[in-house]
Amino acid sequence: MSLETRTVSAADYPDWLRALSTGFLLAPTLSEGEAEARSAGLDLSRASGVYDKGRCVATYRSFDQRLTVPGGAAVEANAVTSVTVTATHRRRGILNRLMTADLRGARQRGDAVATLISAEYPIYGRFGFGPATWTTEWAVDVPRAGLDHRRSGQPDGGRIDLADLAEIRKAGPGLHTRLTALQPGAVSRDERWWRLSTGAMTFPNRPWTEPFHAVYRSASGEVEGLAVYRVDDKWGDAKQPLNTATVSDLLALTPAAERALWRFLCSIDWITTLRTGYRAPDDLLPDLLPDPRAARAVTHADFLWVRILDVARSLEARAYGTAETLVLDLRDSLGLASGRFRLETGPDGASCTPTSKSPDLTLDVRELGALYLGDASPVRLAALGTLEENRPGAVSTAERVFRTPRRPWCPDIF
Repeated sequence: MSLETRTVSAADYPDWLRALSTGFLLAPTLSEGEAEARSAGLDLSRASGVYDKGRCVATYRSFDQRLTVPGGAAVEANAVTSVTVTATHRRRGILNRLMTADLRGARQRGDAVATLISAEYPIYGRFGFGPATWTTEWAVDVPRAGLDHRRSGQPDGGRIDLADLAEIRKAGPGLHTRLTALQPGAVSRDERWWRLSTGAMTFPNRPWTEPFHAVYRSASGEVEGLAVYRVDDKWGDAKQPLNTATVSDLLALTPAAERALWRFLCSIDWITTLRTGYRAPDDLLPDLLPDPRAARAVTHADFLWVRILDVARSLEARAYGTAETLVLDLRDSLGLASGRFRLETGPDGASCTPTSKSPDLTLDVRELGALYLGDASPVRLAALGTLEENRPGAVSTAERVFRTPRRPWCPDIF
């Protein structure tokens, strides 16, 4: 059976969108004007479809992104999204064809890494992606948390204000840009992201409900934090409030802003449960509460996956915790990042160059992706058998080199 792979045109897009919905088990019907609305702002030159007798049976899209690495620098990333293969066309090598072509194009374009959020764990490791960040979501039993709701004001002189959409559209992008310089694992947000998240851009099949926005201002009046949340309307017998507040976004430039926003959210009248949204596994929240057991982890999973494309550029971009030298022997089934590299780290930066010296460590590029942002442990990977120590003590050296004090975190699904 002959399958055609082609770049998606404007005329192709409705059928491509139906195939995307089918792949994610959503209704394949499109409402009037939906395709036109959803294509606004998309670069269709980076969208591919596979067609069988004119019908789209697989979808794939990538876009430009910037990924913050330890030390605050950002690298150019090829962000992968909208990956589906219709159930009737599985096991025919379709994803392999789409992914390989895109990753090779990204490498030629000069992207240092590729990124994605994996819906299924087993798929992307074979393409060299490794889980580089993890996420945890908590459900907080607010009455049990033990916070004194009579307290008002902030001990640092800051304050919390509710904000409208106009203020968020003005202050949000700048706040996020400042955050990305502080948070390894954070990815860029473009204008389209902010239009969608603030209701300036809507889709016919997605009713818009305006959320609440709480802004933290420091004593100087500068916006240093933002929380976006929605609240249901649920009451029990005898008019007892059983309302849940669900956080969709919480950005904080300082620990003071983070503490203030969580305390505010846990002190809203009638809220009995707070769902935190996806947070870093070492978020401050549980230990901010007088009773940390009031925060129950309801989700803990891998989140952002990273695929190294340019070894030298990616490793030289990030900062390291110590001055060391490691020779890495990298395996890559796609041949994009394979080879032997000498990594020298120090307080003034890092150098990564090809070498013929004997390797200290041997690993697949997917393990390097998992290590890249500082979350995975070389000691643990060695124990699992996915990282080979060729020189005694090299694993301990790698632990000092790659690990970061706080875990990386990606605030965004894409």
